[in-house]
Parts: sequence; structure tokens; C-alpha cells
Amino acid sequence: MTISKSITLANGVEMPRVGYGTFRMKDHELAYRGVVDALEAGYRAIDTAAIYENEEAVGRAIKDSGIPREDLFITTKVWNTDQGYDSTLKAFETSLKKLDLEYVDLYLVHWPKPTLVETYKAIERLYEEKLIRVPGVSNFHEHHFEQLYKECSVKPMVNQIELHPSLSQDALREFCAKENIVITAWAPLGTGILFTHPVVKKLADKYEKTPAQIILRWQLEIGNIVIPKSSTPERIAENFNIFDFSLQSNEVSAITALNTGHRTALNPDDAYNQ
Repeated sequence: MTISKSITLANGVEMPRVGYGTFRMKDHELAYRGVVDALEAGYRAIDTAAIYENEEAVGRAIKDSGIPREDLFITTKVWNTDQGYDSTLKAFETSLKKLDLEYVDLYLVHWPKPTLVETYKAIERLYEEKLIRVPGVSNFHEHHFEQLYKECSVKPMVNQIELHPSLSQDALREFCAKENIVITAWAPLGTGILFTHPVVKKLADKYEKTPAQIILRWQLEIGNIVIPKSSTPERIAENFNIFDFSLQSNEVSAITALNTGHRTALNPDDAYNQ
């Protein structure tokens, strides 16, 4: 299967299929260097969040890269303690200032909370004012979308969720596909425990790729966007180099069948009232 390096979202905006994740990179020099290395390796999408505490470093790396702003796709997120209509608008203003940008490509509700409707309404306003190009959410189950649909006028176009072979999220993927919502997989490699699984190892040998590349390619084959994170230049480049081969349908199915429902973080329903 030939897969383009970008995917068209519901409003026609093109989003890169492989982005660089910056989770747990609070050290500004580490985050800066990682983004610089990613951009040099060919990435054009960078994923950050207010809670990551690295938006300033990300913004500095973007500016120093010299890459035209219109060629980049920048994602950030509103954290739980800033949720609510007015506080979300204020949080966005803070993030925009730290990133030193005039707009953000994708702005997400980081986790579903009781205030998710008011928070998303603020994101709708930012979308209407063209301060963001795409409205989205993160860690949403089906019923969280149903809450939004009752009161909001613009459907989220992206749902960023934990998804990897140990947590293939089949039902949620089917729901999002029907709703024309593109999934971005965070922790796309899981914890790496499947790198040594016979199914993955066999495919890595067959295609002369690393186990990580096999799993990332599987993500693309099932329709997802991925945002792998690494601070090693060689690994950063390796994670991007997944467009020169494809998996057969039975191989995709074999990896999907490795699902055990194992999460590396909280179930969003458990996090809802925390």
C-alpha cells in the first residue's frame, strides 16, 4: 500500500502522517535539540502541550530552523487545570506566546474532564477566529464525543489517543472513521515490549527494518497518524523512514491480533473525575 506523507482532514487541511512527539522533554535544551534534529530529518509536524513545559524550546527550534511557517504543522494542548471557556482562551494565548507563533495548526483538549464542553466551545471560537487551523481532542472515548455533539457545532477533526499493537482500540477506531475523525497515536510503540515478539521480529527480518519501523508502518497501514518520541538523532531519523515499504494485509492483521488491551497510562474514564 502506497501511503502519502500527509492525510486530508475533514476541513481539507493536510496533516503530516508522522510527527515528532516531545512528551517528557521538560529540559529545554533537550527539547530544542530534538526538534532541530527532527526537522533536519524531514519531519514537518511537531507535537507539544502546555503540560510538557517545553513550548518555548519548541518555538525557538522552529524559528531557528528557517523552515517557512506554512510548511509546518504545530500541535499543542490545553491542560486539565486550564479547562473551561475563559481559562482555555487564556491558556491558548499563553501557549501561542511561548511558541512565538501567530497561529497553531491543531489545538486539543488534552483529557476529557467534566468541563469538556465549555473547553471545546472555546476551541471552536479559536477556530472561527482562525487562530487555529484544526479543532481536536485527545484521549476521548465514544461517549465523550456524544457529550460534545449535543452542544457544539464543529466536530473535532482529530482524536489523539494511546494506540499501539497492545492496545489497538478497534471499536474506537471504527467510531472515529465513521465520524471522519483522524486518529493520532501517542505512545505508538507502546513500551517496546513487542519488539521481540516473533511476529514483529519476523517482519523486521523480512523487510530489513527495525521492529519500531514495522510497528510504525502498521500504524500508518491502519489509518493512523503517529508521533514517536526520541532524543537520539539516529532513532529520530529511523522513525521517519517508514514510507519506502509496505505490509501485506495479512501481516497488518497479525500485528493487530497482538492486542491485549494493555494501557501504559490511565483509561480516560478513570482520569475523568481526577
